[in-house]
Amino acid sequence: MISLHRTMVLAVGVLAGAAANQAASAPALSASVTPDVPARTIAMKTGRITSQPIGHYDFCKAYRSECGPVSKPAAPPRVTDYGWKVIHEVNQAVNFSIMPRTDIEIYGEEEVWAYPDVAGDCEDYALLKRHMLIERGFSAGDLLVTVVRKPDGEGHAVLTLRTAEGDYVLDNLEDEVLAWTDTPYRYLKRQSSENSGRWVTIENGTDLLVGSVE
Repeated sequence: MISLHRTMVLAVGVLAGAAANQAASAPALSASVTPDVPARTIAMKTGRITSQPIGHYDFCKAYRSECGPVSKPAAPPRVTDYGWKVIHEVNQAVNFSIMPRTDIEIYGEEEVWAYPDVAGDCEDYALLKRHMLIERGFSAGDLLVTVVRKPDGEGHAVLTLRTAEGDYVLDNLEDEVLAWTDTPYRYLKRQSSENSGRWVTIENGTDLLVGSVE
């Protein structure tokens, strides 16, 4: 099994390096500089319970503690400036530290969802970002792996962040954290905010592009 600890150490090292670079350049920055806070957006409208991606089903068999009911389901939180700083740092650190590779290239098979070591597919980036943000105090119910369709028709996975200001996306193809309405994707389904092992539809699309179990 891939070492999650090793991957976390690598990503944390990237975060530390970024912090050091920021400190070194601090004299040239205004004291009023604040982290980038995305513009307010709207929340995704979710619908019925739907099929779980088969890769996530297998992932849950290996990591059962990460795929059950959320302990305290609640309304999306208001994220502080510091919270946004952490979100941006985690998104960029994982994007930088993990090389993009397909499941076929890494495992010789399709639809393997796993914590990446040095390389991973889109869903692996999302899983690692989710884990790291939960470690930093964010709720599992507000960090939801999401299946989308890219403009070219290819399936893709991102991490959705629920907030009081709307829903935002952490994407391995984009270093900025964007409002989901500012991305080019068609949103299909995501983890339930009440149970990380269940998936719900997103009401602006129902086509499924990744293998699923009924």
